[in-house]
Amino acid sequence: MSHHLTLTLSCPQRPGIVHAVSSFLFAHNCDIVEHQQFDDPLSRSFFLRTTFVCADDEIDATRLTNQFHSVATNFGMTFRFDDATAPRVIVMVSKLGHCLNDLIFRWRAGTLGGELVAVVSNHEVLRPMAEAAGLPFHHVPVTPGTKPEAEARLLELVDDLEADLVVLARYMQVLSDATCTALRGRAINIHHSFLPGFKGAKPYHQAYDRGVKQVGATAHYVTPDLDEGPIIEQEVIRIDHSYDPSRLSTVGQDAEALALSRAVRWHCENRVLLHGHRTVVFS
Repeated sequence: MSHHLTLTLSCPQRPGIVHAVSSFLFAHNCDIVEHQQFDDPLSRSFFLRTTFVCADDEIDATRLTNQFHSVATNFGMTFRFDDATAPRVIVMVSKLGHCLNDLIFRWRAGTLGGELVAVVSNHEVLRPMAEAAGLPFHHVPVTPGTKPEAEARLLELVDDLEADLVVLARYMQVLSDATCTALRGRAINIHHSFLPGFKGAKPYHQAYDRGVKQVGATAHYVTPDLDEGPIIEQEVIRIDHSYDPSRLSTVGQDAEALALSRAVRWHCENRVLLHGHRTVVFS
């Protein structure tokens, strides 16, 4: 039995949810291999992720989705079935390559969870890195006057490449509200966790001047509220007075790469469920 699928769902709390799910899977000759659930007592909401195998190769996500609707309606569920196909990922970058390099390494090692299909950038700097990895590189320049056309080109690439996820790996352009809305739930950004304390240019110089003792990074879903989307993962590294701005930046890049790669992997493995401005992450 090697036909793996995953069910994720959320709904209001009430008795019988797990029984209904397990009974449905048993009736379709499926065997649960991983199961996680969470009851949120404040919102009285229930969240579930279960991975299972099916002996019948003709059972797929579409078929299960159609047959599960009656169960979902009874419990007021929002749900989805996914097969083991790796999501297709576009990475967007500007000039800094540490996050892109880390994503490429994990993709090549088979530990990213997704399939990188292209790199998009508003600069040419990282073309050699992308092409050395065998990834198509799309240069989409951005100026104040061409921003709408550039974002239209991005959405066109998402459609043409059938991308499931867009990763902003230190892409230093603010996306419009319309583009953020179009990519809701399928675009992840990374930023240093000094925000909003040290906004603007040279945040690590600002942090050094203030004598910070921790450097961190936050990976979150992209929303029209800049850098305030639902948080998926955060990484913190403790430092001390001996770290100058250059060393702070190096440590910060490590934190960014770690937080971003985890967020991408968990999203690709269907481990992240959106819950308003928050997330439930079955890591």
